[in-house]
Amino acid sequence: MVVPSPISSTSPIESVILGAEIPVIDLSKKRSQVREMIVKASEEYGFFKVINHGVAKQTTEKMEREATDFFAKSPLEKHKAGPPNPLGYGIKNIGFSGDKGEVEYLILHTNPQSISQRSKSISKDPSKFSSAVNEYVEAVRNLACEILDLMAEGLWAQDNTVFSRLIRDVDSDSLIRLNHYPSFKDTNLDDWDPSLPYHHHHHLKKRKTRIGFGEHSDPQILTLLRSNDVEGLQISLKNGAWVSVPSDPSAFCVNVGDVLQAMTNGRFISARHRVMANSAKARMSTMYFGAPPLHAWIAPLPELITLENPPLYRAFTWCEYKKATYSLRLGDGRLDRFRAHDQHHHHRHEHTIVAA
Repeated sequence: MVVPSPISSTSPIESVILGAEIPVIDLSKKRSQVREMIVKASEEYGFFKVINHGVAKQTTEKMEREATDFFAKSPLEKHKAGPPNPLGYGIKNIGFSGDKGEVEYLILHTNPQSISQRSKSISKDPSKFSSAVNEYVEAVRNLACEILDLMAEGLWAQDNTVFSRLIRDVDSDSLIRLNHYPSFKDTNLDDWDPSLPYHHHHHLKKRKTRIGFGEHSDPQILTLLRSNDVEGLQISLKNGAWVSVPSDPSAFCVNVGDVLQAMTNGRFISARHRVMANSAKARMSTMYFGAPPLHAWIAPLPELITLENPPLYRAFTWCEYKKATYSLRLGDGRLDRFRAHDQHHHHRHEHTIVAA
């Protein structure tokens, strides 16, 4: 099996290598070359960076300005946009099973009506906020679709839009998530949670181990992540080593999600990653999670199934998979529950599938 096994949480934070080997793919190069590089990176890492991606700088800057303005507000103001249900503003509690991190965040659905509605509790100028988010969503969705079409071509799929049409669908369950990781000097967030004492003489110890967002894979199809010029993102390699991803605000990081691993029959790997909050500056990142509609069926592509490579996963709906992610801890290997040989074990859950 090509999926990296979950790394023990006791693995030393210090044993991190710098990301010299992380693939950086120039999307302006020859198409046949680009799709080969994307397929190779998705098989080996489940992660790569793209440059010359066509998303206008002013689009990303507008989005970042709105996010910066929001996180600069008082706790009282920010909490008006919460609690996360799962949309809205949240702090520290980042999973549904007690997962915690040094982070505050805002989660939005990419549906324009939903953004418009939410922006009223987020910004004093809701139309300005909505406009910045909608412009950003359109740009990153187009980029995600371009990458997904290149993947389909590189896998010799009969239909090049087999992945991208799931996130272009009007009922796509895609999300935008803004994460703000305070600097290690900023004690405000720690003051809000008495269970996490933070003392001046613990600075050095906490700097090495301060986890902003714990180890996990993304459940969706594809994630596009952009951050300010502050490091912290780390990905796990197949051999269990952690690689620190150099920050580059002009690039987008691309993560293969669980759904894409299932659709490629395990050929692409869903990258396990985490974020450390050890910087003297605050880190801010924006993620686009490209997801299918709730009622969409997820199954390995027929082109990727042979006698030698039988289906690794049973068919499931995105709704069913999403429910499983809510019931597990952040770091759990969710796809393992959907392996084909476990079909009989899951039969009793079949009636829980909900069509949207």
